[in-house]
Amino acid sequence: MEPDRRSLNRAKRFFSDKSFLDALRGLEVFVSKFLSIALVSVILASLFDLGVVLVQELFTPPYARLSASLTRIFGLFLNVLIALELLENITAYLKKQSLQVELVVVTALIAASRKIIILDLEKTAGLDLIALGFTIFAISLSYWIVRRVSQRQG
Repeated sequence: MEPDRRSLNRAKRFFSDKSFLDALRGLEVFVSKFLSIALVSVILASLFDLGVVLVQELFTPPYARLSASLTRIFGLFLNVLIALELLENITAYLKKQSLQVELVVVTALIAASRKIIILDLEKTAGLDLIALGFTIFAISLSYWIVRRVSQRQG
């Protein structure tokens, strides 16, 4: 009967609040590190894709005529920036064990800016433009509030 009692005590210790929270924290760290590694892979692939597009646009006739594909190139640049912001969010989370709201809002602003830059106005409905405008306004207002609060605290 002694081995059963030891097993029961181990199970109680494992499922205690502290042990359980430690195990959850370990899982969070593992997932964050995995996401970081995956995101670095995405960033490298995005950079490669951007490089290929730039080389094609610069060295194929008509040479250095980027105006036709400028929107695509800007979209690729902003994809890399968004991925870097996401990586910064994950890194900040790993360092401080808390979500950096300002970083998340900035990432959302960059993503919304990307959408505006690559937007084809001929194929976009008016209601979609209004919705995008309200979205950008809401994100900008959120950023302003977060910055104001952080300035008062710091």
